[in-house]
Amino acid sequence: MLRRAATIFLAALLALGGCGVQGPPPRPPVVHVSPSFDTMRARPERGIVVRAQGGTLSEVLAYTDGTAVRGTLDAARTTWRSDWTLRPGSEYVVTATAAGDPDGPATVAMGRFRTRPAERTFGLAAIAPLPGETVGVGMPIILDFDTPVRAKAAVERALEVRTTPPVEGAWRWTSDTRAVYRTRRFWPARRKVTVTAHLAGVRLATGVYGAADQTFGFTVGRDQTSAVNVRTHRMTVRRDGRTVQDMAISAGMATTREYTTTSGVHLTMDKGDPVRMISPGRTEGDPGYYDVMIDHAVRISDSGEYVHAKDNVWAQGRANVSHGCVNARPDQAAWFYANSLRGDPVTITGTTRELDWQNGWGYWQLPWEEWRRGSALSSEASKPSRPLP
Repeated sequence: MLRRAATIFLAALLALGGCGVQGPPPRPPVVHVSPSFDTMRARPERGIVVRAQGGTLSEVLAYTDGTAVRGTLDAARTTWRSDWTLRPGSEYVVTATAAGDPDGPATVAMGRFRTRPAERTFGLAAIAPLPGETVGVGMPIILDFDTPVRAKAAVERALEVRTTPPVEGAWRWTSDTRAVYRTRRFWPARRKVTVTAHLAGVRLATGVYGAADQTFGFTVGRDQTSAVNVRTHRMTVRRDGRTVQDMAISAGMATTREYTTTSGVHLTMDKGDPVRMISPGRTEGDPGYYDVMIDHAVRISDSGEYVHAKDNVWAQGRANVSHGCVNARPDQAAWFYANSLRGDPVTITGTTRELDWQNGWGYWQLPWEEWRRGSALSSEASKPSRPLP
């Protein structure tokens, strides 16, 4: 019993530090960087990963050509990953600092590596909206690629939409060369949006990489929507919740499918004053042939539908006599032309012909869940845009 008490007493003394006995010095944390320093042909699609063993990361700095590489630290502060893939054929410099025991030494890992060059590259061939454009609340983001995209998931992960506050939206692939972003509901009015395609280092196939990132911004303007009722022959334009124009119109005569105005949510796509309109599939002398110049024409589909001016006031508000377009009194059509932005919704009701979702920008014809299924990342497709810095 005495011996046991002495043992407990000695342990207490040691715990209090009274005997002066000390344990081994704390070990510094170990930092692992991938790709390894001095690598000359790192794979761009794998990005940069920094891990701390026996400590936590306090700082990670990565640069290429003086530009900082964005990255994210996990909740445990033990792993840092670059947000995006790396530029092919480029040198990267990484400095990582890790701390272990509060009284122990820190570890600093510093070095450089080089990514392998691309044998072939791909990128964007066209975009919509245009950089700096002000658009309507229904406007999609459309990216056209210069190469058919097979690795759609890898490319889609590289596409970033940023706005403050965030807005829920999703990408859908409409072909091997086109990706379209649509919000779940119309954009909030007067919202700035930035789109970045982080394509540099995205791998399509062996030796085929995205060459560079591309960023553009646009602004969502006022909230202007139009409702066309073919049966009552009226078109009402509302802006920010207030009616600003009530127009008598004439729509398609509906004697054939071709001459039937399509019902559904259209978007204004472009406009011209005047626009030459020629009857499709007919030559001069055929029944129903026409070749005319039309003033103040705002296109709303790819099947030849416009909202435009026409001096047939006798029919407007009374009868549908057009070849499928919506025509209005010249002064009111001129107003609509002057006050339309690309992406303004024009919802048409009252006909037997539905707008196909792939006719022009008929993307709002698809229910949200069906739209999301067109994403290469369908399980994670619906997510808020990132906030602008």
